[in-house]
Amino acid sequence: MSTPTQKTSRDIVLVVDDSAETVAMLADALETAGATALVALRGERALAIAKQITPDIILLDAVMPGMDGFETCRAFKADEALAHIPVIFMTGLSDSDHVVKGLEAGGVDYVTKPIDPKALLARIRVHLANARIAHGAQAALDTTGRHLFASDEEGRLQWWTPQGGRLLARLFGERPVAGALLPQAVVDLVAASAAGGTPSPAMIVPAGESGAAIDVALVGRVGQSEFLLRLVEETAGPATGTLKDRLGISDREAQVLTWIAQGKSNRDIGDILGLSPRTINKHLERIFKKIGVENRTSAAVMVLKATAPEVPE
Repeated sequence: MSTPTQKTSRDIVLVVDDSAETVAMLADALETAGATALVALRGERALAIAKQITPDIILLDAVMPGMDGFETCRAFKADEALAHIPVIFMTGLSDSDHVVKGLEAGGVDYVTKPIDPKALLARIRVHLANARIAHGAQAALDTTGRHLFASDEEGRLQWWTPQGGRLLARLFGERPVAGALLPQAVVDLVAASAAGGTPSPAMIVPAGESGAAIDVALVGRVGQSEFLLRLVEETAGPATGTLKDRLGISDREAQVLTWIAQGKSNRDIGDILGLSPRTINKHLERIFKKIGVENRTSAAVMVLKATAPEVPE
């Protein structure tokens, strides 16, 4: 937060609480500290304000009539333009269930009433600094065109680059939402890393797709509870139609052969195509016989020859 001697822009803090007295007290403390306070007595109003003037941080009462703080926070996190804003919950509820509920809704911190303004201002400064570092790093990654996203230690989606969002939309079957639980394979990968391991990339086949998979690999750990991951779209390789026509095999056999040429195991191919490894092995037996080869290496070479551009005489 700016100090009176700094010539920087003022931080914008959105205070959301159904108590006019609490809102007034916090607004005064924030203005005195050099910040700009926006206020709302209802969750719906807070969302409307944030769409007009994007705050740097949100102080949110958990218990409010109508849309409560937990629901309001989830709505913020579901809005791609607002999802990056840190939310600090304020409430008289201090039992662990409510703390967990607030964090699961997307909050970064939780303070109980009565609120100590000095302590709250200190927390705000810390979370603003962390958010700016993270947002700056994300913006840099966005400009590089990387397919990246971040998960917390529980396997919940934190943020993503625009390119990563395209592939995440395929994994989820809809637009990604901050706080959403990632596919189990990613949850397991993050858990293994959190436990100190070096997990292998996870391969996920989006629901309803049979010709392509998405590899998810751990890039590294960022801070105590954020994990950076990379998405790699596996293409189906050479056109299966070309293999089918030139080698005299079926569509399914062409799909299997395509993945063989990319070095995939029978288990991997089965996961991609929704078949058992044993079924893949049966396909390979027929394929080897049809194209006149004896092993996977020879089959991969055959794919390269069959899909190589024809050179005119």
